[in-house]
Amino acid sequence: MFLSIEETIADLADSDKPLLNSRLIDLSNLNPEEIRILERAWAAIELKRRQQIVYRLVELSEDNLELNFDSIFKNCLEDRDAEVRSKAIEGLWESEEASLINPLVNLLKQDSSEKVQAAAATALGKFAMLAEHKKLRSCYTSRVYQALLTTISDKTKPVEVRRCALEAAAPLSLPQVRKAIIEAYQGHNSKLRISAIYAMGKSCDHSWLPILLKELANADAEIRYEAVRACGELGEEKTAPYLTELINDSDIDVQLAAIQTLGKIGGSEAKKCLEQCQNNPSEAIRQMAEQALQELEAWEAPFSFSA
Repeated sequence: MFLSIEETIADLADSDKPLLNSRLIDLSNLNPEEIRILERAWAAIELKRRQQIVYRLVELSEDNLELNFDSIFKNCLEDRDAEVRSKAIEGLWESEEASLINPLVNLLKQDSSEKVQAAAATALGKFAMLAEHKKLRSCYTSRVYQALLTTISDKTKPVEVRRCALEAAAPLSLPQVRKAIIEAYQGHNSKLRISAIYAMGKSCDHSWLPILLKELANADAEIRYEAVRACGELGEEKTAPYLTELINDSDIDVQLAAIQTLGKIGGSEAKKCLEQCQNNPSEAIRQMAEQALQELEAWEAPFSFSA
């Protein structure tokens, strides 16, 4: 049965009714007038129901790329509930519209919720990447990196927010970003140190490699894990011998990360190790090795030619 937008919204707003995907799908690609109708009704919807709607819209958009709820998510950035705001940021992850930068910067700077600030910082990382690839106008680029760098250096900000800002800024090849990574790595906060190692990988700067190789032997499993992942981001085949040693690490997450990274960096040594892992007593390791080999072979396939 066809429902008008008013009827659809009334149906969704009624907490006594089940939240049907068929009704939620009707909110995809709303025109400006329909958005205004939803906006007027939204504030009157009870909190739990608003949260449910936004969560389900995010799930639907992830499962079906043809669905577009961006206009709704943009409006939800101003919702009075922090859970709704943070989930709306997540829903906008695929959007590369520069018009999102100012709202995200404002949420990072001013929102009362640590969770929302952290989500906004993470979302700005996508625009940092666009900026690094010269796909963003200079005025927006400046706004992004200034907001992120200011957050990183602001000791009054929660550590989790500063971590997200550091990780988001990592792709920017700026001296200030490199300095921020060094300061976080050399500092006394273990969480910021872990994010610095993550950022080293995301920076695509191979000068970090000696530090990453050293951290592969760190006593802290979480640091070893991030160092492994960062090596994968840099894609250096010469890291293979170090990663191979971690197949027998005491931490299963480090083991699996090492196998996955070997599949990313490739090379004969990595391939040999992955083939050996297929005979490992651990089912988890065997499965990860098989996936890594498939990825490696898929990457090599375009470069192989049959006679």
